[in-house]
Amino acid sequence: MTTCQNCGTELLGPHCYKCGQPVHGLVRHFTSIIGDFLDSVFDLDSRTPRTIWPLFARPGYLTCEYFDGRRVRYVSPVRLFFFLSIVTFFVAQLALQAGDGGAIVQVNGGDGFEKAATVEEVEQARDRIVEELEQARAEIPAGVPGARTGIDAGIQEVRVKAEQRIAQLENREPEPVEATGSDDEPEIRFTGDPWDPVTNPVQVGWLPAFANRWINAQIAKGRDNIKEMQHDQDRLKNAVLGALPSTLFILLPLFAVMLKVAYLFKRRLYMEHLIVALHSHAFLCLAVLLILLLSMLGDAVPALSTPVNWAEALLFLWMPLYLLLMQKRVYGQGWVMTLLKYFTIGVCYIILLSLGVAATILASLVWG
Repeated sequence: MTTCQNCGTELLGPHCYKCGQPVHGLVRHFTSIIGDFLDSVFDLDSRTPRTIWPLFARPGYLTCEYFDGRRVRYVSPVRLFFFLSIVTFFVAQLALQAGDGGAIVQVNGGDGFEKAATVEEVEQARDRIVEELEQARAEIPAGVPGARTGIDAGIQEVRVKAEQRIAQLENREPEPVEATGSDDEPEIRFTGDPWDPVTNPVQVGWLPAFANRWINAQIAKGRDNIKEMQHDQDRLKNAVLGALPSTLFILLPLFAVMLKVAYLFKRRLYMEHLIVALHSHAFLCLAVLLILLLSMLGDAVPALSTPVNWAEALLFLWMPLYLLLMQKRVYGQGWVMTLLKYFTIGVCYIILLSLGVAATILASLVWG
């Protein structure tokens, strides 16, 4: 007879029915603890593969099964969405970091300029370093993200330091050096004139000086990140995909509200619409996850870029079609009403999703 180690009561299951202590504590194999964690938090067991495939390939099937009472064989909608959103967000951050290949070239040319005794020596040293950097820039393949931008920043730094040394030798104030190359600064306007941190900063009258300085510093950081994105389209794509999981998480209850309004006369509870929203958003997270993995595969194996691009295109097409078929299957209305409500909800949701992604990307540009 096995008894509880805490109160001595005879055990009839994995927990003591008298004091509630579990039979298995933490003093056991670590793999079993990991298994318990995954099972309790994510509900990952044999039901996972039985859930993932119909979630991806059979629109509305899981939702109908849940409404019909066949629930124990599948992962619950809340845990399914929670798990997929966490994994997708994690992979999105990895993809964003992997795609962020930009590098700023730091040029330590000040010592060489300081040793120059004449203006001619400074100009010769400046021209020599700039020529070397321009040659290095020309040799960079077009597919390397951000590298040319970094070299342009290095060239600009050389010109600034050279001008500072020339001004010192001529006993005058250094003149501003105009930026060269193809990297134009993005223009930001809050009033009639372009924003500038010195000549035309943002000034909110009721805020203290340190708060205004912080605001202008964030604007400058955002402008620099926008400039990087202008020359690295992959970084922009990764930023959008990276913002999708968190935005979907925020919009999920709003999507359920829109379904409730659209199908008001169906007399379904809000929680039923929330189940539909959970399954549909879990599918969207799964689709985004697959797109991210395909994108990382294409970057790692350039020879697979063509089939990867086709697979990504098919996934993008499958996402709206899946949601249409799911809505038709779950609510069971005719095609005319289904299409009308689908496009109405879709337009509203796309607007909210676009605003949410834009806000998330803007926040990442400033604070990321």
